[in-house]
Order: sequence, then C-alpha cells, then structure tokens
Amino acid sequence: MSQSVEEFRLPDLGEGLTEAEWVSWSVQIGDRLELNQVIGEVETAKATVELPSPHAGTVAELLVAPGQTIPVGSPLLRIAVGAEPSDGAQPAASPASDEAPAEARPAVLVGYGPGAAPVSRRATRTNSAGTSSSTTGAPAHRPDAKPGARREAALLGVDLAEVEGSGQGGAITRDDVRRAAGPDAGHTETGTMRPASATSRVPIRGVRKRTADAVTRSAFTAPHATVFLTCDVTATVDLVTRLRREPAFDGRHLTALTVVARALMRAVAEEPSLNSQWDDDAQEIVVHHDVHLGIAAATPDGLKVPVVRDARHLALPDLAGAIAEAADRARTGRATPAELTGSTVSVTNIGVFGIEAGTPILNPGEAAILAVGAIADRPWVIDGALAVRKVASLSLSFDHRLVDGEQAGRALAAIGRFLGDPVPALLGGA
Repeated sequence: MSQSVEEFRLPDLGEGLTEAEWVSWSVQIGDRLELNQVIGEVETAKATVELPSPHAGTVAELLVAPGQTIPVGSPLLRIAVGAEPSDGAQPAASPASDEAPAEARPAVLVGYGPGAAPVSRRATRTNSAGTSSSTTGAPAHRPDAKPGARREAALLGVDLAEVEGSGQGGAITRDDVRRAAGPDAGHTETGTMRPASATSRVPIRGVRKRTADAVTRSAFTAPHATVFLTCDVTATVDLVTRLRREPAFDGRHLTALTVVARALMRAVAEEPSLNSQWDDDAQEIVVHHDVHLGIAAATPDGLKVPVVRDARHLALPDLAGAIAEAADRARTGRATPAELTGSTVSVTNIGVFGIEAGTPILNPGEAAILAVGAIADRPWVIDGALAVRKVASLSLSFDHRLVDGEQAGRALAAIGRFLGDPVPALLGGA
C-alpha cells in the first residue's frame, strides 16, 4: 500500500485566540489512529479542549511537548496515512476502517468543515458523532485529570494512573494528587526535611498565564477606582428564603447573588456608562445595549469568567439557573471558549470565601465590576434603635475613563437600596 505522511497543525479554535498550550498527548509514536480519534488536549485562554485526528493512519512523529505554547497553525504531529503499524508498534485495535476503501468518500474531521459541531471539551465523554474518549484505537487507560492536577502530579512525581479521583465523574483533582503524594512529599530521599530555603518553581502557563496577562493589561491600561458601600440586605435574604419554596425556583439554585445581579442590571439601565467599553484605536466609547453578565468563578484551573447572555431580559428564575449553570460549567471544565468570552459587565462573590470587602480588578474591556462581600449578622441602627440585621459590603470598581465618580457612587447607592428593598429590583425585565 502506498504511504504518505500528513501533518496536522493546530487549528483556529475561534474567539480570536492566536495560541494555546499543549496539555497532554493521548497517543504515542507507532499508535494506530482512527479518523476523529482524540490525539490530545490543548488549553486556550478560555478552556481545555480535545483535538480529534483529521486522518486515519499511524502516528509517525509528535512535534510538541506538554507545557509548550504553540501558535495557531503550528504542526502538532505527523501521521503516516495508508501505512500499517510498524512491527515494533502494538496496534490498540484492529483497523476496522480498512473494511471499505478510503476513496469511497472524503474523510471529515469532527469539529471542522460544513455543519461541524464545536470541538469537544475534555470533560465531554461523547461527541455528536458518537466518538467517545475511549474510542477504539486510544490508549488502554488514560486518567481523567484536570490540567492543574496534571501539573501538580508532575511537580510531586505522582503517577496519575495510581490516583483515585474524587471529582465529578471520577476526575482527579489537585487534592487527590496531594493525598497520593503523602505527608512525606516535602522530604528528601534520605528522609530528612528539605531546608527552609528550598523552593519549587512552577512554569507560568495555561489559565494562570492568561489570567496574569489579563489582569496586568487591565490594571495598567484602565485607570481603576473603587467605591464602597455597607448595606442592610435582610430583606434580600428573607426574600430568597421565601422564593426558594416556590415551584418556579425548583432546581434553579436561587441565591442572594441572583438578586444582586438583578439589582446590577437595574443600575446599568440607569447608568449605561457601566456597560460601556473604551475603544482606543477608534477613539470612541462603545455603549453596549445588551447586558452580558460575567460571573467571576474560581475553578481548579484558576479564575474564569463565564458569561450569562442578555441577562437583563431574564426572569429571576431563569437568571438564577443561568448563573448556576454558567459557574458550574466553568468549574468542571465544560465551558466552551465562546461561553467564557464577551461579557460587558461583571460580578464577583468574594463573600463565598468569608471575605467582607475587596477591590476587584476589571475584566479587560469592561467598565465596571461589582464585588459582594460575606453576609453576616451585624448591629444596625433602625429608627434610632439598635437591631441585628443581615449586612453585606459592596465594592464597585470602574474604569475612570468611562465612568465618573458621581455615576459610580449613584449606581452603587441604587444597588444598595434595591437590596434593602428588593421588590423594585425584581419588577419587569430590567
């Protein structure tokens, strides 16, 4: 059989991304590949995705190493097409694709070409074509672990094949790796403790590198300012408790953050500058008419900001469900690059960590971000008398090129009033 060598290059994964980090290989030199078989994982600025093979054949050469940052269009591997596996390579399965000649119809790579579905993400077990992560021809066993867990394992010298995962679907987490490393992970081979001056060096890459680039660009491009407000949110807490018992909110994960988000939507309606963007090239201020709400989410791989589209027009039950789903997809690695791009204003719940207040950094390209601190019982003066109330601190960071201090203060005061009496914030779709 005649043989040709095809080179597979990193495709354009969309959303204007120009490079990605190679996370891991699912194949080795000499492995027999089937069309659309997953060859490995690549991590973009927004998500980790699996790449399927565009050819059936034998892996001839792997051209990138895990941890390497590669531009779009760079060669990833070479595949010997039309060749049988070499004597030294053990095929993972019989080549069922040989039952019909390759010329019968053109091969179409899943995720590319007309009508193609998006490239499947790492956490996805089965794509639209029915190809699973354990497709015939794949290695016998490859531990399901997030990139952060893989980096931790490499740092501690832990074999992921020996680690039992406790994450969703049995995925291996950083904590699993640390438990597997054991309490002696900080000792030397002789059993003595490393000196206090010993250090570890972790390469800056992946989501951590993208986050660092984003916050640095934001901090040194947009002149930040922050206003603070401590407010009584007892009425909001009581309302959330009552609405959770309503059938409309079954399974919707209604929280105080949902009401905060709705209050922010009302503030944006009154102060459109909060939902604007500075276009330095065109020397224009772009005012967005749609509100795409970014939800800052801490994930095992680092900070991600999933987006709730057209948040202003969602009813409260739908807004609650959309926020919960967006955050969950980001934390579990199921969010696509498109789901992590395009927010126009953001909110972050720092109170989930027990933090009372903070000064959030703007998501690049946005004019404002609202941080919500922990809700706690505090003494509060009502009509001249002390009472114990549910109190929270709010902080609104803004781009001073786009938002004046008066506008920011007025907006934050309005949000505080809404949370003190949330019914006006819940009327209509605004």
